[in-house]
Amino acid sequence: MYREITNGIEITVEPHYLEEQSDPEAHRYVWAYTIVIANSSQDTVQLERRHWRITNAIGQTEEVEGEGVVGETPVLSPGDSYQYTSGCPLNTPSGMMIGQYTMRRDDGSSFTVNVPAFSLDLPDNIRTVH
Repeated sequence: MYREITNGIEITVEPHYLEEQSDPEAHRYVWAYTIVIANSSQDTVQLERRHWRITNAIGQTEEVEGEGVVGETPVLSPGDSYQYTSGCPLNTPSGMMIGQYTMRRDDGSSFTVNVPAFSLDLPDNIRTVH
């Protein structure tokens, strides 16, 4: 599990290889990742945007940016948490992701929350951030 706290917002990430959706002979490897966003701050916040940098094992990088996560822009009061699961296909048997969320407070101010870098590795491989 990977964990990072920014401005009282704790992000934890747990990646899982999806063997049933992967096809190594076709160079298709698929992972799911579950993220928990926990608000330990004193403010109510809303997740507005996400930004991901996805890097495969040979250094090719893809940037993904957009509104919310999995079609939602959750609001978290102090003490609340939100969990979602999404996925990532790669054309190599390992890689990594790192990201950021843009959050907005009730007073309208925005801030960035870091999502820790996490490895996408086959189950028999040791998980290490590349």
